[in-house]
Amino acid sequence: VQLHAFGGGMVQAGGSLRLSCVASGRTFSTLVMGWFRQAPGKERDLVATITETGGTHYVDSVKGRFTLSRDKGKNTVHLQMNSLKPEDTAVYYCAARISGVYSTKRSEYDYWGQGTQVTVSS
Repeated sequence: VQLHAFGGGMVQAGGSLRLSCVASGRTFSTLVMGWFRQAPGKERDLVATITETGGTHYVDSVKGRFTLSRDKGKNTVHLQMNSLKPEDTAVYYCAARISGVYSTKRSEYDYWGQGTQVTVSS
């Protein structure tokens, strides 16, 4: 599976960005997809994940602000990020898990895309 993430950038606090991740090389509909982020000096942590049936899970810090969706026809997942805060600044990574069960653990994702930088200024 190859994952290509894009859509990062720089935005002021309160602004919005949409990250996208295109998957290729395997039946997209069977993959659990997730977004992780890593701030300087910190661990890479889960942001949100979506199952093959569209079920979503968000970490508390982004609930109500971020929305994860998947477009099966385009083998793409989108992370809509609204009301961005400076603490959302990080490199964001797209990941895929072969198992149909969603996971919050970084180690349980099988494939990773390159990171995309999100910078939120105050």
